[in-house]
Amino acid sequence: MKGNNGRVGMLGISYPGWLTACAMLDPHPALKAVSPQASPVDMFLGDDFHHNGAFRLSYGFEYTAMMETDKSNFNFRFDRHDTYDWYLKLGALSNVKRRHFQEKLPTWNDFVAHPNYDSFWKKQSLEPRLTGVTVPTLNVAGWYDQEDFRGPLRIYELLEKHDKADQNFLVVGPWNHGGWAGGKGDRLGRVMFDGNTGEYFREKVQAPFFARYLKDKGDAPPEARVFQTGSNKWEGYDSWPPKAAAMRKIYFHPNGKLAFEPPGESDRTSDEYVSDPANPVPYRPRPVRPTYPGPEWPIWMVQDQRFTHGRPDVLSYETEPLKEDLVVAGSMKVKLFASTTGTDADWIARLIDVYPEDHAKDPGMAGYQLLIAGEPLRGRFRKSFEKPEPIEPGTVEEYAIDLNWGHHCFRKGHRIMIQVSSTWFPVIDRNPQKFVPNIFEAVDADFRRRRKRCTARRSSRRTSCCKRCRSEFVMWHRSPDRCRR
Repeated sequence: MKGNNGRVGMLGISYPGWLTACAMLDPHPALKAVSPQASPVDMFLGDDFHHNGAFRLSYGFEYTAMMETDKSNFNFRFDRHDTYDWYLKLGALSNVKRRHFQEKLPTWNDFVAHPNYDSFWKKQSLEPRLTGVTVPTLNVAGWYDQEDFRGPLRIYELLEKHDKADQNFLVVGPWNHGGWAGGKGDRLGRVMFDGNTGEYFREKVQAPFFARYLKDKGDAPPEARVFQTGSNKWEGYDSWPPKAAAMRKIYFHPNGKLAFEPPGESDRTSDEYVSDPANPVPYRPRPVRPTYPGPEWPIWMVQDQRFTHGRPDVLSYETEPLKEDLVVAGSMKVKLFASTTGTDADWIARLIDVYPEDHAKDPGMAGYQLLIAGEPLRGRFRKSFEKPEPIEPGTVEEYAIDLNWGHHCFRKGHRIMIQVSSTWFPVIDRNPQKFVPNIFEAVDADFRRRRKRCTARRSSRRTSCCKRCRSEFVMWHRSPDRCRR
């Protein structure tokens, strides 16, 4: 062909992003620049179908039905407006094959046959193959990506270990899944971003990247161009996480308090809740309409979280109003020290920005509770994703919940909140709270209510009828700079 310089660029979002990532592993000589965007990297450890081994029920079920029921995209026909109610009445996952799929849909059959991190999942994972930066790579992710958030961050992180020629780049904006590809990107749901972030990305980041490596025009982008939510501004860094970031811990205290000071020796009061699989915590306000074509799926991560605050099976801990801006930049982890009366349990941790009641900039956002990050950990996988183990009732163990990366400014006057629960339904399937070899084959009688207790301090002693935990939230805090409007 005439009229070209022989250089090829590739980009793709979601599954096409995964194909783009595959193309760069052993690139054609003409491939000179790639941009895997919202690419999944490992379907068991994160991304679409599992998070830390916990199955993403509504997404996995509806995706399977859509792709494999017939030769056209098929939206499952729910007989209830509220799919929360439909999934609850479905009961155990073993009812899916009998009532709906009749073992005819291969993706669901694979879920059932491979409940643990075995060779089936490992051979699909890109992680062990990301051993070198073969061509300039622009990794793109969205802070509010409801489908594939971990993937692009993990691709960047693994490639960065081998990036000797400074050709591995990261961009993260305030977007849902693929939200940077079209539209202004000035808002998501009720949350405003004070600028057209989608247009900015396409004109100032994506186009210049390909112009640089396909046409020798312009300069290379910064190592990391990351949107700071909360303050609504773009930041450029020569490394990610930023070198100026320092690790900081924040601790659970009695009476729902969250503070940077560790609890004292006398702080031994407890918080209790009962986790009932028959009444699980919803992951977004009801009615929960279908994933596709339901209108809430693209925006659920920015919906007001007050619908769970105050539930008896959700523990909420929050700081006093902040006296100055605080920036989270990089890795975020929650550590729970817990025991249970059951032999299995899920732990869900959510980090939330609580807006002040007097919010002059937008009075409609007064008291808003904005989800910054949330992830589950399935207790059976606390030691190994390959070899699940039952939990010994009454024994205190550590559960580390990785909330991935964040870059958020908690503004002066806002509060930091952390919530802990044991259900997040139906985006995450229910744990029977009784160890069974395969949750996909559990029956309705396996599901049990469990009483749980959280305390401010770590305990090594056994308990006979509760869960006991001490929590700390570990984050990378960018210091000493403050947020700027």
